[in-house]
Amino acid sequence: MTIDSIFDPAFAPYGKVLEGYDTAALTKTLQEVTPVPEGVEYVPSQPELEALPIAGQLSANAYGGMPIQLGWCNGHNTKLNCLEYHRDSELNCGAQDFILLLAREDEMEGGMLDTAKVKAFRVPAGVLVEVYATTLHYAPCSAASGAGFQVVVVLPRGTNGPKPALTPLNGEDETLTACNKWLLAHPDSDEAKGGAKVGLKGVNIDIVNLI
Repeated sequence: MTIDSIFDPAFAPYGKVLEGYDTAALTKTLQEVTPVPEGVEYVPSQPELEALPIAGQLSANAYGGMPIQLGWCNGHNTKLNCLEYHRDSELNCGAQDFILLLAREDEMEGGMLDTAKVKAFRVPAGVLVEVYATTLHYAPCSAASGAGFQVVVVLPRGTNGPKPALTPLNGEDETLTACNKWLLAHPDSDEAKGGAKVGLKGVNIDIVNLI
C-alpha cells in the first residue's frame, strides 16, 4: 500500500477538494474545544463549531440548504477495523494532516469487501475534503508516528443518531447500525466483537509502518 495525496488523480473516484472556504476559524476552534484521546472518539455535533459562520456556508453551499451537523473525530489510530457509508457525502477538515482509508461501494461483492481494495490518501491540515456517498470510509488515521488528529466531520443532521426501528428486508438492512450509517466490520475489530455485522475480509490494514 502507498499513501497518495487527495490532490492526486487517483482520489477522483472517492471524493474531491472543496475550494473557496476559509477554514482557519474552524480548525482553530476545533483545537481549542476538543480533546485528542489516546484512542478514537467521535462526537456528531459540537455547538462551538456549529456557531461559526462557515457552518452556514456549508449548509447553503456544500449541501444545497440541507440542515447539517458539525462534529468531530479525534485521537490516535493506524488501523482500518471497519468501513461505513451514508446516503450522502461527508465533509472532513483536519487541524493536522491525517490519512483516510477508503474503498468504493461498487467494489463490494455479496455484501462483502476485500480489504485489498482499500486505498490510503493523505489530507493536509486545513483542506476541506468531500468524501462521496459511494465511498466507504471510517475513522481517520494519524499521518505521522505517534501523532494525533482532530478532524471536523460534517454530515446531514441526525446522522449517527439512534438507529430507526425497522424490520430487515435485505442484507444491507442488517448492516444499519445508526441513523444513516451502514457499517462493515472486520472480524478482528472491537465492533465485530460487539455484534456488528462482518463485512470485510482480508487483512485488517495497519499503516503504522507507512507513516
